[in-house]
Amino acid sequence: MARPPSDIRERLLHAARERFLTEGVDGASLRKIAEDAGTNIGMVYYYYKTKDDLFFAVVEEVYSVLLSDLKVALDARNAPTDRLRALYARVAQLKTHEMDVLRLMLREALVSSERLRRLATRFEQGHIPLVLQMLGDGVATQQLSGSLHPAAMLAATFSLAVMPQLAHRLVSTARPELAALLPTREETADIMCNVLLQGIGGPARPAPK
Repeated sequence: MARPPSDIRERLLHAARERFLTEGVDGASLRKIAEDAGTNIGMVYYYYKTKDDLFFAVVEEVYSVLLSDLKVALDARNAPTDRLRALYARVAQLKTHEMDVLRLMLREALVSSERLRRLATRFEQGHIPLVLQMLGDGVATQQLSGSLHPAAMLAATFSLAVMPQLAHRLVSTARPELAALLPTREETADIMCNVLLQGIGGPARPAPK
């Protein structure tokens, strides 16, 4: 009789995610992660040679699913601005564990140049080409400005998609009484997309007397 499939790998990933979020990758104990997962440290090393390998497995578990959704959102058969709005809408719909891993990636990229390098390499094989193609198609069809450097366009696209959503969730968690005063996450995505496309410039107002 075939042995039932083991869920040890999944338990390790989820235990590691929680430890990494609260203690950081460098501060987390592999032994504690194994205990949290209901196994022993030998099983950690059976699946992952290093702590960084475990960290990137935590990232990949979430990123691979997100990337599949982004491929649909950024389908080149759609107009560039439609792709952009679909991208922002998907970011607004990030589940709690997806947002947790996003926060984890941002933090670890700031503290480790090697993790930043490996994350950049993975993203260059994932969503970055999709977004660059969208921006390039937008410039080609004159839906987006061709006067900006692609790196600036890429940075603005991601900053306005991600950072307001992070802030929205932080405020909603820390100050729930303010949540009703905020636009919804979906409305925030639409607002930020409009800011990206239209800017915040306008006619100058006269200085107050």
